[in-house]
Amino acid sequence: MRNSKMKALLVLVTAVLLAMLLTFIAQSGHNNLPELSTFAICAIVTFVIQWCVFIPSYLLKTERVYDLTGSLTFIIVIFVAINSQQTVSITSILLAAMVVAWAARLGTFLFLRINNTGVDGRFDDIKPDKYRFFSAWTLQGLWILIMASAALTVISSPQAARIDALTLVGVAIWLIGFAIEVIADQQKTRFKQDPLNQGQFIQTGLWAYSRHPNYFGEIVLWIGVAIAAYPALEGWQLITLSSPLFIILLLTKVSGIPMLEKRADEKWANNPDYQKYITTTPVLIPRINCRWG
Repeated sequence: MRNSKMKALLVLVTAVLLAMLLTFIAQSGHNNLPELSTFAICAIVTFVIQWCVFIPSYLLKTERVYDLTGSLTFIIVIFVAINSQQTVSITSILLAAMVVAWAARLGTFLFLRINNTGVDGRFDDIKPDKYRFFSAWTLQGLWILIMASAALTVISSPQAARIDALTLVGVAIWLIGFAIEVIADQQKTRFKQDPLNQGQFIQTGLWAYSRHPNYFGEIVLWIGVAIAAYPALEGWQLITLSSPLFIILLLTKVSGIPMLEKRADEKWANNPDYQKYITTTPVLIPRINCRWG
């Protein structure tokens, strides 16, 4: 218990310090900003929402609204940033629309999924420990702030961002990534709903070209957001463009692919079709010629 308490404190301090650093970076280069900038307000709102929802979630020992809360927080802070500006540029509107559309779709999808399954395996060992569970909510707040930092920096800037050709390129890349993620999620949902596929693994559709096409789409769309924001950023603000690197690290090394691959290996370790699938299908980046009969 003492160990988890110390780790929770470390997570909290680290998250707050990183949030302060991001706030400093976001407002760098702007003079005459109010003492509490829009980005700072968004950071505070982000963490306060997570901690407030953590309380009933811990008392009820449930993770049902974890992902939904994260998605709603994205939407809330984007609207906070938009409403803070007297005039809103087209670039800001595009960035806001991309983040809100992604968050609304993914939040709805994940909430409906956990309502059907009842549990999220990621939290089996975390929920009983209030300190570890609190850390999960704190880390979600940090994840939200990091991922939205480029968009929030542009939107909350006192200088209206001019639309650039690169911004439109970013929007196009975002559309591609968003489509891949949505299609992959829908294909897997339909696969699981078919009684004939009970106990089987999906290897059709986009899943024939990548073992995690939904994650690939997620990474691509955040790259699109970063590219769209790039022309309106300057100096230290360019550090906020590292959000795609963060999501790549998160999905490939932390809570995404490693966890799912481990579960799949344990479940279908003796399935020859699965063994053939993992040896011929890339983990993340699709390879068109990887389909097998």
